Amino acid sequence: MEDNRYKIIDGKAISELVKQEIAAEVTEIVAKGGKRPHLAAILVGHDGGSETYVAAKVKACEVCGFKSSLIRYEEDVTEEVLLNKVQDLNNDLDIDGFIVQLPLPKHISEQKVIETIDYRKDVDGFHPINVGRMSIGLPCYVSATPNGILELLKRYQIETSGRKCVILGRSNIVGKPMAMLMMQKAYPGDATVTVCHSRSKDLVKECQEADIIIAALGQPNFVTAEMVKDGAVVIDVGTTRLPSDKTKSGFKLTGDVLFEEVAPKCSYITPVPGGVGPMTIVSLMKNTLLAGKKEIYK
Repeated sequence: MEDNRYKIIDGKAISELVKQEIAAEVTEIVAKGGKRPHLAAILVGHDGGSETYVAAKVKACEVCGFKSSLIRYEEDVTEEVLLNKVQDLNNDLDIDGFIVQLPLPKHISEQKVIETIDYRKDVDGFHPINVGRMSIGLPCYVSATPNGILELLKRYQIETSGRKCVILGRSNIVGKPMAMLMMQKAYPGDATVTVCHSRSKDLVKECQEADIIIAALGQPNFVTAEMVKDGAVVIDVGTTRLPSDKTKSGFKLTGDVLFEEVAPKCSYITPVPGGVGPMTIVSLMKNTLLAGKKEIYK
């Protein structure tokens, strides 16, 4: 039986709503003779997770009324060929934004690829210019997962000002940008932020004092009930595939939070799947719309 004290943050429902809002705006743009936003994606190899994500992104483009292009390479593509393709997309006037799906094979430098992308088309928000602009509060493309989390906090009207927010994980994709966004002078934001990671000494104590916990470690079921105070808001970014005999696919998507145990203590909590995941893709769509409208970079 579901404990009535906590509310599920339904990322799936919010993501559908946002996609409909974007689609309505695109219809209006096109009706006025404007350009339909165009998102391109480069996919290298056949990593299962990447295949799934890219397929979901292409599908989301359809729902939003965007044009989308998928460019595929085999695992053995050279760095040079990939960088040349990135330059082609930089120069293609019809493409408003594009992404290179990570991770890339070991022989290709991810950082070099990210830095070759024109920051004005970097709808993933990974280019150092976008990251730098975000850190000082200038308009930019904010990376998708943190942006999606902000959207959830906003839509559920979760109070963040003056709250103690603990972020578990310090990755460039989630942990670091999340910390910067939660301390910005804005809503959501104005929080007192602590970032914990594998070297943190009093990680459990830090979590016990947190009003908001954002778990992005990639360690299944890491956050347990004893780490969470009553009434906390818990956002679970983790998505680890664990083997399972209960599902058709043979694996189960598992978060960083031990949901059954932690949920009864929370005021709000995101499930996995169906929490942060769908919002990540929607944030990419929002960035693509901004790119199409040339709203951030003229």
